[in-house]
Amino acid sequence: MKEKEYFSSRWGLIIATLGIAVGTGNIWRFSRVVAQNGGGSFLIPWMLFLFFWSIPLIISEFGIGKFTKMGPLGSVAKLAGKNFAWIGAYIVFVSTAIMFYYSVVTGWCLKYFIAAVDGTLFQTQNYFNYWTNFSSGFTPVWYHLIAISISGFVVYKGVKNGIEKASKVLVISLIVILLLLLVRAVLLPNAIDGLKYFFTPDTKYLFDFKVWLSALTQNAWDTGAGWGLILTYAIYVKKKEDVPLNASLIGFGNNSVSLIAGIIIFSTVFSLSTVDAMSKITESGPANTGLTFIYLPMLFSKFSQNMDVNIFFASIFFLALFFAAVSSLISLVELTTRTFIDFGMSRKKAVLIVWIMAFLLGIPSALNSDLFTNQDWVWGVGLILSGAGIAFAVIRFGVDKFRTEIINAEGSDIKIGKWYNFVIKYLIPFQAVVLLIWWLVSSASWDPEWWNPFHTANAGTCLFQWGIVIGIFILLNRFFVKLTFRENSE
Repeated sequence: MKEKEYFSSRWGLIIATLGIAVGTGNIWRFSRVVAQNGGGSFLIPWMLFLFFWSIPLIISEFGIGKFTKMGPLGSVAKLAGKNFAWIGAYIVFVSTAIMFYYSVVTGWCLKYFIAAVDGTLFQTQNYFNYWTNFSSGFTPVWYHLIAISISGFVVYKGVKNGIEKASKVLVISLIVILLLLLVRAVLLPNAIDGLKYFFTPDTKYLFDFKVWLSALTQNAWDTGAGWGLILTYAIYVKKKEDVPLNASLIGFGNNSVSLIAGIIIFSTVFSLSTVDAMSKITESGPANTGLTFIYLPMLFSKFSQNMDVNIFFASIFFLALFFAAVSSLISLVELTTRTFIDFGMSRKKAVLIVWIMAFLLGIPSALNSDLFTNQDWVWGVGLILSGAGIAFAVIRFGVDKFRTEIINAEGSDIKIGKWYNFVIKYLIPFQAVVLLIWWLVSSASWDPEWWNPFHTANAGTCLFQWGIVIGIFILLNRFFVKLTFRENSE
C-alpha cells in the first residue's frame, strides 16, 4: 500500500522528529546519570558520542526511510536482503514492547500533573507513601488507557493532520515551559552551586571507562537513534529534504533540551535540598521514580513561601513531562501502525489493532512494578541491538553507495564525507558490542544468579527474552517478506 502522506514543511518535520527524541529521559534520566558520573565530567563524552553514535544513526534512519518509504521491517529487508527481514521485525518489536510500558509512564506524568493542579500532591507529608499508594493500586491502568488513547487518536488522524499538528503544540509548549522553569531555577538562592557541579569537569572521572560507557548509553537512548522511529517519520518526507541537516538539527536539539533540563534540576536540588542532594538525585527505581515522583514534588513544595506559586511551577513541570512523554509515545504508536500499513492494512484498522494491543499488554506493567522494571531493562538494553541492526542494513547495502546515492542525493545541500563510512562500518558495531557486554556483565554485580531468566534485571532475562523473539522472527522471516512485499514485490 503506497503511502501518499507527507509532512507539510521542514519545520513540521523537525518539530515532529524532535518530539521523538525529546522524551522523559531527557528530563529525569539525564540528570540522574549526570549525578552518578561526576557532573560536568560526564558532559564531555556525552557530547562526543552525539557524533560517534547518535547523529550517524539518525542520518542512516533518515536516509533509509526516505529511500525505501517503508517501516523498519520492510526497510531492512529492502536494504540488507529479504533473508534479513527478521532484523527489521526485531527493531519493530523492541519499540513496540517499549510502547506498552512507556504508555504507563505517560499516564504517571498525567496523574502527577492533575494532582499538582488541584493541590492534592501537596497535601501529603510523605511523598514516598503518596507514590506507593498510587502505583500499587489499579488507578495507573486508567491513566495508561488515557495516554494510549490520546496517542492512538493522533496517529489515527494521520501524519499531517495528526502527528504534525500535535507535535507542534506539544514540543513548542514543552520548550516554552522548560525555558520558564529555567529562568525561575537559576534565580533560586544558591542555584550557582548546582550550575558549578553541572558544568565543572573533574579530570579523575574523564579516565573512568564507566563514565564513558554511561555517556554512550545515555546518548544512545535519549536521542531515539537506532529505535526505528526516525526512520518511520522519514517515510513521510519529500524527495528534496536535506538528510544531514535534519539529522544534525534533531541531535543538537535533543541535547539542548537535556542541558536545559539539567540546569533546572541541579539548580533546584542544590538550592532547596536540606539533605544530601546527591544521595537523592541519584536514586532510581522503576522509571527513575526516586527523583521524579518522590523527590521533586518535595522540592516543589519548598519552592517558595507561597503555596500557589509552588502549585504553579509543579504543575507546569509535570505538564512538560507529560508533553515530552506523549510526543514520544505518539512516535512509538506510529511505528507499530506503519508496520501493519506495510502489511496492507488501512491506517484506521491498523491504529485500532495497535490501540487494543497496547492497552491490554500494558496493563501488567501498570499493575506490577517488578514486571515494569523487567521490561524496561530487557528492551531498554535491547535497543543497542536495534541500533546495530540499522548499521547492519546500511553495511549490507554498501556504506559508500548508501552515502553517495541516498544521503548525498538530490535535496542535500550538506554533503557527508567518508568519515560516515568508518563510523557506520566499524565504530557503531564496536560500540554496540562493548555496550552489550558492559550492561550484561555488570548485571552480575547486583545479581549473583545472573544466568536466571526469571529474575527482574540481569543478563539471563535479557538473553532469554531476546532469544525467544529473535528465534520466532527467524522462523517467520518468509512470512514477513510475503506479507510486506505483497504489493511491492521486486
